[in-house]
Amino acid sequence: MTPLAEAMFWLANALIVPVWGMMWFLPDHDLTKRYIGDLKLTFLPLLVPYLVLALPVLPDLLMTLGTQMPTPAVVMELFEDPDMVVLAWIHILALDTLAGRHIWRRMLVAGRPRAVSFPVLLFCLLLGPLGFAAGMALTWNMDGADLSLPETSTNDTA
Repeated sequence: MTPLAEAMFWLANALIVPVWGMMWFLPDHDLTKRYIGDLKLTFLPLLVPYLVLALPVLPDLLMTLGTQMPTPAVVMELFEDPDMVVLAWIHILALDTLAGRHIWRRMLVAGRPRAVSFPVLLFCLLLGPLGFAAGMALTWNMDGADLSLPETSTNDTA
C-alpha cells in the first residue's frame, strides 16, 4: 500500500467519526441538525480522500470496467492492488454514510427514540443494506412525508 493510500484511509476514517458520533449520540441536537443536515458537510469530507485516490487511476478503472462486464474475477483482480481496496473502503464508507444520514433524518422526523435509532444507524455503518432496510422498516409509514428537519433554535428574534 502506498503511503498516500494509507494516509487517505486514516483521513477518511477520522473525518467521518464526528458525523456518525453526532447521529448516534446527539441525534436531535441543534448542532447535529445543522451539521448533518447540510449534505456538503456530511459528504465532502469523504469526497476529498476518494478523489485523491480515484483520479490517478480513473482512466484505467474506467477502461477495465467499461470494456468488460464486471465479473468476480475482474473485481478480484482490481482488489489485488491494496490502494484499490482502500479506494473501495472509502467508497463503501461514503455510501453507508449517505444511507445512514437518510435514515437519521427519517428517524428524527418520525420521532424515534435514540434507543431505536442508535442500533439501526450502527447497522447502517457496519452492515449498510441491513441497517438501511431496518431504518426504512421502522419508518415505513413516512413514505411521502416531508423530511425537512425541525427548525433549530436561534437567537434571532426578527
